[in-house]
Amino acid sequence: MTIKKLLFASAAATLLGAAGLAVSATSAGAYVACNRDGGDCWHSDKKVKAPGATFDYHPDDWYFHQHWDADKDHHFRDYHEGRGYYKGGIWIQL
Repeated sequence: MTIKKLLFASAAATLLGAAGLAVSATSAGAYVACNRDGGDCWHSDKKVKAPGATFDYHPDDWYFHQHWDADKDHHFRDYHEGRGYYKGGIWIQL
């Protein structure tokens, strides 16, 4: 094998490896959403907009850095299928 072919093969392998790493490193787009008026938080895969409601969005791992048992202002709610949000502990379907 010539040096030229060896360098080409090495460069191609490096590019394929970098492309694979870039694809695997992309974020899944998961969030922890919290409403601003009721203190409800939940996992969400999308940022939603609802009339008359505003939300704070945090990275998905933000959940693990909170003290949910000690915090009386925020309550973590179960994941809910469909498009909507929690308000006062009740799921509001959009």
